[in-house]
Amino acid sequence: MSYALLKSVHIGAAVLSFGLFFIRGIWMLHAPERLRRRWVRIVPHLNDTLLLGSAVALALWSRQYPGVNGWLTAKVIALLVYIALGMFALKRGRTRRSRAFAWFGAMVVFIYIVAVALTRSVWPI
Repeated sequence: MSYALLKSVHIGAAVLSFGLFFIRGIWMLHAPERLRRRWVRIVPHLNDTLLLGSAVALALWSRQYPGVNGWLTAKVIALLVYIALGMFALKRGRTRRSRAFAWFGAMVVFIYIVAVALTRSVWPI
């Protein structure tokens, strides 16, 4: 597999990940019963595994590693924040309002991750 193809897989998985998270957030707010569908509990996790695997492969291929490259360290830290907010938004939040705030916060963090990836800067703005 070429670097360009691997990068395309990673970008495609990232776009799909955001889309699936966005729609699950809408469902969480307006149609929570849809979150219990079997495919909704499986497909996002499969895609996120592909996303993470392609990220690791890209890091190894390009010899850029978290802890060495600041922008990549920022992405990994932001990813952990994104995961925590996403879990709170879709599973752990006690009130609909707290879930909505966590969902919005997770989307902001996701946009930050993309901006860091595009600029290769910890402060992309």
